[in-house]
Amino acid sequence: MSETTRTLEPSVDLRRASDRFSTKIGWLDSKHSFSFGRHHEPQNTHFGLLLVNNDDLVQPGTGFETHPHRDMEIVTWVMQGSLVHQDSQGHSGVIYPGLAQRMSAGTGILHSEKNDSWRLTGGDTHADPVHFVQMWVVPDEAGITPGYEQLEIDDALMRGGLHPVASGMEKYAEHTAIHIRNRYAALLVARLQAGETVQLPEAPFVHLFVPRGAVALEDSGRLDAGDAARITVGGQQVTALEPAEVLVWEMHATLA
Repeated sequence: MSETTRTLEPSVDLRRASDRFSTKIGWLDSKHSFSFGRHHEPQNTHFGLLLVNNDDLVQPGTGFETHPHRDMEIVTWVMQGSLVHQDSQGHSGVIYPGLAQRMSAGTGILHSEKNDSWRLTGGDTHADPVHFVQMWVVPDEAGITPGYEQLEIDDALMRGGLHPVASGMEKYAEHTAIHIRNRYAALLVARLQAGETVQLPEAPFVHLFVPRGAVALEDSGRLDAGDAARITVGGQQVTALEPAEVLVWEMHATLA
């Protein structure tokens, strides 16, 4: 990882939903923005500090069985439905829209993610899939102690604008955000009504992802659900063309 201090040439690289890698099996429909699993493209392994941006749809009663992670900051953002997290550090809970969650894999952690909240809460069985976006960034240092954090921020999102959801940056320390172990990265989220506008952060690397709705990116045109933009030198305006949600990674470093 190297902090970016040099002047970058401004650019916008639009990535359409239909161009993403796809993993589709009986219980899972997953779209990958970067190389992931059996999908590998040497020129598409990351952008800035972001290595994974998976857009997942998991059917009820199914999910990811217990599996390991190491030396990664993993942020999960649920768009619809509920997702049950359980890990080898003893954490368990139901993640739902408006609840930010971060898992620090550190020296090693095992966890599962399933769409079976009724088994944990004792509620009624449901038939709804869960739609969530999972994002991975590298930590500042390897070998940290594994950790977990979740925080309800739905009320803050209702106030409008881009809101820091997960951050290791000092400038967001006083805002409502879960903490990630990378001082050069932050995830910001906005829920927008048609016609509402937000300005992207001015940073050398900005990743804009549209998980629902449609927006217009200044000087670049329309982005629909599943589309993304990889931006060097941010600051552009994003305007909702219909009710939409945007996930924005602000990054001031990149992988060396």
